[in-house]
Amino acid sequence: MNYATNLDLSQMDKLSLFHPLTSVADNLRDGPAIYTEAAGTRVRNVGGQELIDMGAGLWCVNVGYGRPQLADAAASAMRELSFQHLFGGAASEATIRLADRLMTLFREKANAPHMARVFFGTSGSDANDTALKLVRYYNNQLGRPAKKKIISRLGSYHGVTYASGSLTGIASYHKAFDLPVDGILHTSCPHYYGFAQPGESEAAFSDRMVADLEALIAREGADTIAAFIAEPVMGTGGVFLPPADYFTKVQAVLARHDILFVVDEVITGFGRTGEWFATGLYGLKPDIVSLAKGLTSAYFPMSASIISDRIWSVLEETSPAVGAFMHGFTYSGHPVGSAVAMATLDLMEEEDLVGNAARLAPYLLEALRSRLADHPYVGDIRGVGLMAGVEFLAQRDPRRPFSDGRAPHRVVAKKAVEAGVLVRALPFSPVNSFSPPLCITRDEIDIAADRYAAAAKAAIPDLEQLSQA
Repeated sequence: MNYATNLDLSQMDKLSLFHPLTSVADNLRDGPAIYTEAAGTRVRNVGGQELIDMGAGLWCVNVGYGRPQLADAAASAMRELSFQHLFGGAASEATIRLADRLMTLFREKANAPHMARVFFGTSGSDANDTALKLVRYYNNQLGRPAKKKIISRLGSYHGVTYASGSLTGIASYHKAFDLPVDGILHTSCPHYYGFAQPGESEAAFSDRMVADLEALIAREGADTIAAFIAEPVMGTGGVFLPPADYFTKVQAVLARHDILFVVDEVITGFGRTGEWFATGLYGLKPDIVSLAKGLTSAYFPMSASIISDRIWSVLEETSPAVGAFMHGFTYSGHPVGSAVAMATLDLMEEEDLVGNAARLAPYLLEALRSRLADHPYVGDIRGVGLMAGVEFLAQRDPRRPFSDGRAPHRVVAKKAVEAGVLVRALPFSPVNSFSPPLCITRDEIDIAADRYAAAAKAAIPDLEQLSQA
């Protein structure tokens, strides 16, 4: 049967497409939200409604939609060299130049001169898989086969593959998948607003989080702990900013116990925080950095793992005895992706999009805070760069969270779509996240904030019911 002649797109979707991170029951009942075109910060759905995308897709369309420079770069690359793998030392000019540019950019903009090489993949998930495998490989080559466990954090998001999904610290990603796998541990979530004890200062909270990490290392044995992985800002968890001096103290613990530091910059990389990389913003000294999303602004699936001299020197020294490094992907360093990434970096530099994110960061926060100041169910509004979160409470004073499963932020996000703005309802905490394309303007922020505030107000009756449950 030719479904195209008998069914509309929604019906076809329900009969043919298996959606990621979607309720099967909900999609079969309601059908998909179908989008047809986009430009700048705006997307249009199949019904003709135009919406401001305050999520940049999935934190990823950093330069905005519909950029002809990126389309032209991809078309030219496809005509010239449509594919070239990197196996066995093969390469292409575009990928070599991208690797060199990334290394220079990261060393200079992240204050990380100790980084040595870049390894390419296709997604943030596989970049974190690569990090996990590199950590194990490194310790095996050093003759430390017991030093293999990885510590992540509750509320973290590192992907959804078998390994990266285990690193993720959100229970809904583990349910029914037999995750996390052995050897992946999770320490406390350093979200001060959500988890501080009554009267606890931010500094004291930070000390408690670091003490929890120390205690976990002591229980497991430092000789079994290979690495600690962290997002500089915990995006999918709820836009959780690191508490005072948290990373300074964590890095001291890692150094003391000879534990590698993996920094997941899949969301925060390439200008999202108002700096090129959050590694530089927070003074991090990583051994591995995972990058994706903003690398190509999602115009092509591509990731990068940047590794330090500390790890590269071991790979280089042991290579004659070990032989080939037996890890990689068919599409690692794809020449079309490399051309798109180079064009993306050109646009970011020519239009100073990182600077725009830094300049508009306080404007975005103030736009949200001023419009939602009197909302009875908004507890906290926080952010850095063009990355913000609105967290909901069942009661503001005294503070009381919504009961588990009530999901007030999903109610508001649905109302926001009706009002013409896209925000994300996050899976770990009752937070709507904002991460617009870095090309957004003040006027667009105002329009989006007005629409979101109207949606949040319209949701009050529903939130009142949920708050009583």
